[in-house]
Amino acid sequence: MATAKKAAPAKKPAAKPAAKKAAAHVKAAAKPVAKKEPAVRKPNAAFMKELTPSASLAAVVGAAPLPRTEVTKKVWDYIKKYDLQDPANRRNINADDKLKAVFGGKAQVSMFEMTKLISDHLK
Repeated sequence: MATAKKAAPAKKPAAKPAAKKAAAHVKAAAKPVAKKEPAVRKPNAAFMKELTPSASLAAVVGAAPLPRTEVTKKVWDYIKKYDLQDPANRRNINADDKLKAVFGGKAQVSMFEMTKLISDHLK
């Protein structure tokens, strides 16, 4: 079985750059620009589920069931109210007595580690 080679398509002559720019400008002016409306994000149901804080976390955020996002906001409000961020490295949180109970006895944690430790106190 022999297969015949197909002839390569003929190359078109290159258009002049000025002609391309002019043609692109005409096309852009001819089409009306349709504005996209920003998509409205729906909150994830897992984040909005109310969780009950443990007794040690309730000392900071209150005993009422709250969504995970609200718990994090209240912990940050507490940190800012009592100026518990490390002045040298703002990513670290210096724990007071209430937060030490939440942080498992650690005197200082990073803000990323903090969210993991808080999630252990939510049911």
